[in-house]
Amino acid sequence: MALNEVLGRIRRAEAAAGRAPGSVQLIAVSKVQPANRVEAILHAGQRLFGENYVQEAAGKWPAWRAQFAGVAVHMIGPLQTNKAKLAVELFDAIHTLDRPSLAARLARLAQDRGASPDLFVQVNTGSESQKAGVLPEDLDPFIADARALDLPLVGLMCIPPEAEDPTPHFAALAEMAARNGLAGLSMGMSGDFEAAITAGATHVRLGSALFGARDYG
Repeated sequence: MALNEVLGRIRRAEAAAGRAPGSVQLIAVSKVQPANRVEAILHAGQRLFGENYVQEAAGKWPAWRAQFAGVAVHMIGPLQTNKAKLAVELFDAIHTLDRPSLAARLARLAQDRGASPDLFVQVNTGSESQKAGVLPEDLDPFIADARALDLPLVGLMCIPPEAEDPTPHFAALAEMAARNGLAGLSMGMSGDFEAAITAGATHVRLGSALFGARDYG
């Protein structure tokens, strides 16, 4: 699907939900995509991208940032604590803050650098044992502890269970964010982003809808 088609769907979903045009940011998920596909989207005007892997992002985005003005790259995959130093240098935002050890590491790096990427707390809304994220019942104290570390929390992120209707998960995340005074809601992917926008998403993370199927070969 072309970039303008995806943006059109986002704008229509905003309007249907009674939201202001441009209130939702499109994160183009460029992980493992061929360079020619990413460059085509860059030339079409997209400037916000999402990556899952620190090393992959390090290998490609410095050159593209030098070539294209105004590019922002967000970390949307699990972040290992030992990759945090490189991550804070590479990314404008990290959507996957999910444990106290990572919060402590990011806080130390922020003190050393005098700056930090914006941070979203990943919430495991489905309480899935195999999935990363803070459990809903642990979220409020986790946020309080992160704020005590002076971390720049801007929102929450979730990935609903694949086999379930995502809408209740989006609604739950929105309620958790409102309860904690957080404006950002990173939720919604290629198959459900319009429902996420209806529920209040501020960032939608789209890969296949923009780039087509990934080739992991």
